[in-house]
Amino acid sequence: MKNLLRLAHSLLVVALLSVPLTAARAQEPLTYTISIDPAANSDEFRVQLALPKLSKEQGIYQFAATAPGTYQVMDIGRFVRKFEAFDKKGRLLPSKQLSTNQWQLLKPEKTREIRYTIAETWDTPVTEHSIYRMCGSSLETDHALLNGQTLLGFPQGWQARPLRIKLNYPTDWKIGTALTADAQGYYTAKSYDQAVDSPFLLGRLTKASTMLGPTKIDLFCYSRTDQVQAQPLLREMQQMLNAAQQFLVQLPVQRYTFLYHFDDRSNGAWEHSYSSEYVLREEPLTPESAAGITSIAAHEFFHVVTPLNIHSEIIQQFNFVQPTGSEHLWLYEGTTEWAAGMMQLRGGLLPLEKYLEEMSGKIAYDRQRTDTTYSLSKLGLNSFSDEGQRQYGNIYQRGALTAALLDLRLLQLSGGKRGLREVVLGLTKRYGPDKPFSEKTFFQDFTQLTYPEIGDFFARYVQQAQPLPLAEYYATVGVRYEPLQRTGRRLATLGTGFRPDAEGRFLFQQVSPALQACGVANGDEFVAYQGETVKPTTARALIQRIEASPVGQESELTIRHAGTEKKIRCRLQAKDEVKRYQLTVMPNPTPAQLAQRQAWLKNQ
Repeated sequence: MKNLLRLAHSLLVVALLSVPLTAARAQEPLTYTISIDPAANSDEFRVQLALPKLSKEQGIYQFAATAPGTYQVMDIGRFVRKFEAFDKKGRLLPSKQLSTNQWQLLKPEKTREIRYTIAETWDTPVTEHSIYRMCGSSLETDHALLNGQTLLGFPQGWQARPLRIKLNYPTDWKIGTALTADAQGYYTAKSYDQAVDSPFLLGRLTKASTMLGPTKIDLFCYSRTDQVQAQPLLREMQQMLNAAQQFLVQLPVQRYTFLYHFDDRSNGAWEHSYSSEYVLREEPLTPESAAGITSIAAHEFFHVVTPLNIHSEIIQQFNFVQPTGSEHLWLYEGTTEWAAGMMQLRGGLLPLEKYLEEMSGKIAYDRQRTDTTYSLSKLGLNSFSDEGQRQYGNIYQRGALTAALLDLRLLQLSGGKRGLREVVLGLTKRYGPDKPFSEKTFFQDFTQLTYPEIGDFFARYVQQAQPLPLAEYYATVGVRYEPLQRTGRRLATLGTGFRPDAEGRFLFQQVSPALQACGVANGDEFVAYQGETVKPTTARALIQRIEASPVGQESELTIRHAGTEKKIRCRLQAKDEVKRYQLTVMPNPTPAQLAQRQAWLKNQ
């Protein structure tokens, strides 16, 4: 009996000792080394992955098909140029490509290292599904942009493994990221998801920092010809950051990093939990250009609320293998776009008239450039499809308008005491970074936290695509909505419209007989007006300048027809000024409307 007890005790000790060993082994990190040598190769990165011991279950090495917040198919495997597996002695092991994004390790139990080269996405041509620049990778002689999913893969089943990332790069480069390096210079991430959530900007950068309450703000800036520097840019953004802090009461992060890339073109921005990155056209930093940059940053910065703190299980357990849409894209992007405007309005960065002008532009976009029968729910679910991508821009337009009306409806039902801001802040406390809401029941859960009428709102304007009640809801705060407004003014016009094509060239459309007589045909490229080149950044100002000119004024146009550039002279025509989809302040609001407006324009 004693021998049996001694044996049982020994087995128990062995079992107890084996648990921490197994747990420790399960937490062995994946160690990546990314080598960046633009002098030797400015098109590809070299990646080495040191592996813990694999089993057959990890026999597939997976590259990302997409990434959170991009809502596009990426298929990063398209950019892999050489893939090899090695054993612990450095001997080559067999492997083969199974699909666009998957490589099979034929001897996974012996594999201890994977090496591959992978092309940058910016300058690598692909036939379909081009990757947004801010979501891609770039390597040039004086800088590099790295997004985790464009360089890193993971053994199947090990998406949740911790990572260590070592970057080898020119010694005179600076590096900006939200990740923190350990004593050995390795940047650590708790999982593949966090690595993808934490981009790097390296190179000839400038840096500026500030404190926003207890939150440290870092800003790194690459500017090709040094027209934009980090410190002046951060100074221009300070008022927006203060407004964001007031709007959110307390920032839900201890550190936040802005990564700015200024060069030859704009391609937007990409939000992350603790950072955001921007690919914008380089131009001198003026109050006007700074206002545009700040407006974009306000949107991305608010993503520290959603989806960081408010998201469904689809975001929590993100599927890098198979792109999966969420019905609540309206919340992640539409509500964020609404909040970016409201925090600036309430913080004094935007006067009410300017704010309403921007919202009027969103109405025009929704009505003129998208399928008005395509619901926000459908857009979210189909966001990764080609069909959904054609409607995707509307999530920032109708999505923001819907959030604005939801805010007004909540204020109306609560007697001005509780708008969308207050509900969102409550949701951050109910959920948080590690507690997702239910993708299927969120509309019901939101309704239970607010008012029964909100369920009807979601059904009509998010799940369906019923026309938004703009006039009714905005009237509660003394704002008039007019689908068509004739001002009685006469404006000058070329007698045609022109819009940019996919390459940024402006092409004439619906050319008037008078302009045809001058030698302009539909499809001709509009190169310059009065010697000034027509560019995306100046097109709106050019239209305004033309409209303010005297009717009948002779003007010089430079056009390109069938590849041949020529100058022509035409007289400006006249047109009635017609404004569409206008939101304007009522001149004589009622006391009730004024009281509700006061509640609308302040943080409760």
